[in-house]
This record gives sequence, C-alpha cells and structure tokens, in this order.
Amino acid sequence: MYKLLLSWRYLRSRYIALASIISVTLGVATLIVVNSVMAGFTQEMHQRLHGILSDIVLESHNLDGFADPQWHMEQIRKICGDDIAGMTPVIHVPALMRIPFRGDFHTRQINLIGVDKTTYTEVSDFSQYLLHPGNQEKLSFLLREKGYAPGRNDFPPSGWVYRRVQAEYEKELARQQREMADVESSGDLPASNIAPPPDPYAPSIPSDSYGGESNPITSGDVFDPATEQNTGIILGIATCSIRGRDADGEVRDFYLCGPGDDVQVYFPNAGSSPKPVSTSLTVVDLYESKMSEYDATFAFMPIEKLQSLRGMFDPLTDTRYVTSIHMKLKPGADLNGVRDKLRAAFPSDQYPYRIETWRDLQGPLLAAVHMETTILNILLFLIIAVAGFGILATFFMIVVEKTRDIGILKALGAPSQGVMSIFLSYGVSLGAVGSGVGLVLGLLFVIYINKIAHGLELITGREVFDPTVYYFQEIPTSIQPTMVVGVMIGAVLIAVLASVLPALRAARLHPVAALRYE
Repeated sequence: MYKLLLSWRYLRSRYIALASIISVTLGVATLIVVNSVMAGFTQEMHQRLHGILSDIVLESHNLDGFADPQWHMEQIRKICGDDIAGMTPVIHVPALMRIPFRGDFHTRQINLIGVDKTTYTEVSDFSQYLLHPGNQEKLSFLLREKGYAPGRNDFPPSGWVYRRVQAEYEKELARQQREMADVESSGDLPASNIAPPPDPYAPSIPSDSYGGESNPITSGDVFDPATEQNTGIILGIATCSIRGRDADGEVRDFYLCGPGDDVQVYFPNAGSSPKPVSTSLTVVDLYESKMSEYDATFAFMPIEKLQSLRGMFDPLTDTRYVTSIHMKLKPGADLNGVRDKLRAAFPSDQYPYRIETWRDLQGPLLAAVHMETTILNILLFLIIAVAGFGILATFFMIVVEKTRDIGILKALGAPSQGVMSIFLSYGVSLGAVGSGVGLVLGLLFVIYINKIAHGLELITGREVFDPTVYYFQEIPTSIQPTMVVGVMIGAVLIAVLASVLPALRAARLHPVAALRYE
C-alpha cells in the first residue's frame, strides 16, 4: 500500500512531473488528431475511388478492343460462379472536346467512356454522382425538361427549358445578322442593334423543380435544336467548369456549358490506320464525384453510338467490340481470389488482357497514402519518445534527491522490489494521466475540428482548408477505436520503460550508503 501512496504523493507534489504529463498529453492528442484526419481522408478517397471503379476490370491492351463481349461475360460467369453480382461492357477512348463559349472555343482533353445505360449502374455507384434526381434513379441519355442540381443556387439554367430559349435567341440573332448584312449591302444605316449574348450565369430560368424526360432524339432534313437533341453525353463537372472565387471571395463553379448545350468531340476511329472522328453531342447531365482526377477527365456516352462512330463492329456478323468488361462482386466474395481465377483462365501469353482489381488500378495512389500515414505516425510517435526521455531524466533526479528517503525505507524493511515498484508505479501514473488527458483533448479536437478550422480562419484571415484545392466541403475525420487504444498503450509503455533504469538504480542502493548520502 505504501508504494501506491508514495507514487501518488510524488505525482501530486512535483511540478516537474507536470511537464512530463503535458508532453505525453500533447503527443497522444496529436497522434489521435492526425490519425483521425488521415483515416477520414483515406476512407473518403476509398469510397469515391470504389464508387466509380467496379470491383474487377478485364481490359484490353489494344485501343481497338476485343470482339464478342457477350461470350466473354458468359465465360466469366462459368469461371466465377455465384461471386459475380453484375457485369457490363465498356469502351474507353482518349478524346478532345471543344466547348463553344461566348464566341470562342475551349478545348479540353477527356477520357470518353461508352457505357450501357441498363447495366453500367449495376457495377458502380456512377448514378449517385449525377446531378439530376431522375438520372440518379434511372440513367438516361435524353435531356430532361428541368430540375438539375436541386438546391444549388449557383447552377446555371439547364434542360429543355434552357435549350429552347437558347435556340430562339440564336434564331433571332441570325435573323438580325441577315438584316444587318442586307442593310449594309444596300448602303443604308442599320435599322436595329443586335441583342447582346445572354449571360449563362444569370438565374433567369428556374431550374429547381423536378422535370422528367422529354423531346427524344429526332431526325429530319433540318436539325432544330429547339425540339431535337444530339446523342447525349454526361460530362465530369470539372471538364466544363472552373472552380474559383468570385468578387466577394465565395467559392463557386464558373460553367462553360451545361445540360442543354452542344459540344464537339474528336476521337480516333478503330482500325489499322486510325483517323479522327468528330461528332456533335448534347450535354444531358453532369457528373460530380468530388475526385478531381475523374471529374476533370471523364465523359460518358451510349456505348452503341460510340461503337458505330469508331467502327467497332463487324458489319457482316454484327459482332461488337469493347475495350473492357467491368464486374461487380457479391458481398463477402474474395476480391483477389476471383481476380486470380480470371487470370488463370485468361493467361496473358494467350489473351491480350489485363485483369485488375480496383485496388490494383489505384495501387500507386493507395500505396502513397499508406506510406505517408506510416511515416507521419513514426515522426509523431517521436514526440512521445521525447516525453519518455523527459520522464527518464526526471526520475533520475528524484532518485538522487530521495536517496536518504530510499535508505530509510530499506532500513525499515522495504525490499528492493518494493522500492523499484514505487518508481514503476510512478511511471505508469504519469503515462496513464498523460494519455488519458491527451485522449480527451484529441477526441474533442477531432469532433470540433471544422469549427476550430473556421475559428482559425476568422482569426488569421486565411482558409485552413481550401475547397478549391481539395473539393471537400469540410475536413473528413474517422475515429478508429483500435488506433486510439494502440496510441494510449504505446504512451503508457514508453513512460514505464523510461522509469525502469531509475527504478533499478533506486533498488540497488545500499541502506547504509543511502543514509550516509549528503
């Protein structure tokens, strides 16, 4: 009992112990905060990566693709059995997109993806990232009447409502230009002024009500944009917009085009001598996964139209070609096991395919994040190690200062193990109190981290977390119980290990020598 009483007395009465407790507290709190934020970023990144990428991808090395995807899917079902939840053929092709904007053209490099609207949503969370609620429920490449991005006041007018107004304006503009040309050719003064182009950001057309599909694609001798649309295309939101700050400092997206506008797309055809193919497409929706790598490059269109434009079919046998097959596995299926089965069935020396899981496809990125987290943990754990050395120095000072007291204890019959356990208990107390307070501070900081960041922004006048860079509305966090327990156990162990050498020295003191010490 005297051992606990003495260790508790040393803990309460010595201010130098407070410095050691603060060091352990700061180390534990810092580790909890950093690990929670990194875990939040990692979890958010995994969700978004896996949301657009299917579980397993069988991809051709050749841009022209491989024939008969239906036969391949039947073979995959025979090989994998009940592990397959869904499959879909996909075409990936590099392309250029030209966006007409205020009398000029903006050219963007995109990754054009041909998808089957009935099966593509079964293998990924693609539809969840579309802006129109109707497309989230059922994917369609037909332009909706209205109702895009409900609740977003900065979204421009979109849909058939906008397209009809824009078409009427262009007709009127063309008519005025013809009149101007006729007047100038006759030598008279112009009769009227040409109306200025409309502001694409002006919220003159309401777009906050739900609208269904309307005006399907039609064909006639003369294309009328007021009643007809081209083949639909879904653009990543960053391919047709620029994120920045307005004059008031608010973060907003400046749109070059939106649902209802037409864009020109160029891509190579399939064959031994690739030639550029161009087509006009109508933007029917925008895709926003908040992963800049995808939002700034991906564009989706119907796979049948892309196959026709690129010539990815045999006109004699009507055999279609695709560049990849995406697979969704059932919950609980062994991801790597299914991949290995497919690799064994389609060996690389016989089939020009690459079979990868979604983790394999993003291996460098995931490995970099994991390495960064590991290095941060090592560096931050050194903070607790420094606190351990402080505890070591403190205990040596206590042993020297309490040498006569240790001699009295031994003279009264206290064994060496008892004296040693006093200092070990002292080390456990320092580690437990420091890690306990650090746990509370760290968890409170993680819970209120966004409010703390907002307070720092008000104080410093600068944003701690710039949404134009990270595409997050708030700092993501994830508290992992195993990590919290591991950090606390590690802090207590360091404090105990730091007290071992001073405890051994105190235990080895001879009672007579200790009593004669001055």
